[in-house]
Order: sequence, then structure tokens, then C-alpha cells
Amino acid sequence: MIRGIRGATTIEANLPEMIYNETSNLVQEIAKSNNIQPEDIASVVISTTPDINTAFPAKAVRTLEGWQFVPTMCMHEMNVPGALPLCIRVLMHVNSDVHQKDIKHVYLNGATVLRPDLII
Repeated sequence: MIRGIRGATTIEANLPEMIYNETSNLVQEIAKSNNIQPEDIASVVISTTPDINTAFPAKAVRTLEGWQFVPTMCMHEMNVPGALPLCIRVLMHVNSDVHQKDIKHVYLNGATVLRPDLII
């Protein structure tokens, strides 16, 4: 069965190295927290707030060891007034038998304010 796992993080500035580092950290933490191997991942959808535009976060995923064949795609979030700035969000689709209530969603840095009910 396919499960969706959510996660988000923020960066301090719209710089490629920050985008790559924080995206890499986020997807690896999602995988670690849920005992996921790259072969278990059906796809990863990454969105950023419109103020992030100097690099593609999906590149960070594709360059991780063992992740080069994981399908990834980037897009921008809706531009909602008052939204958390400089935010990278991930939706990972994973083959898993884990019950939905037992999935561990991961929110890092300033993104912890988005879903305090899901912070582990």
C-alpha cells in the first residue's frame, strides 16, 4: 500500500547551498524516522514558497547516495499572504504496511509551527 509522509523545513536565505542542505536533511530525516529505504519510495513531491527560486530542491534528493532513481518533482506553493516564508515542503509517497496513524511526519527549523500536533 502507498502511504504519504509529510515534512517541512525552512531556510535562512534563498541560497542554493541552504536549499540543498535543508532539503537533503529533511528527506533523510523522514526516511530515518520511518525506517524507509530509497527502494520503498514511489515518488517525492517538493514545494517551496515563492521566495525560494535559486535552486531546485529535487536536485538535493537525486544526489543522495541510493536516491538517484527516486522520482522527484518541484513546484511552488500557493502565494498566501502571511504564509511561513522560505519554507520547503515535502510529500513522500512510500510503499509501506505501517498504519497511517503510525507514520512519523517531520517538521524542522521554523516549520515546526506548521503542524505542532505532528511534531515527534
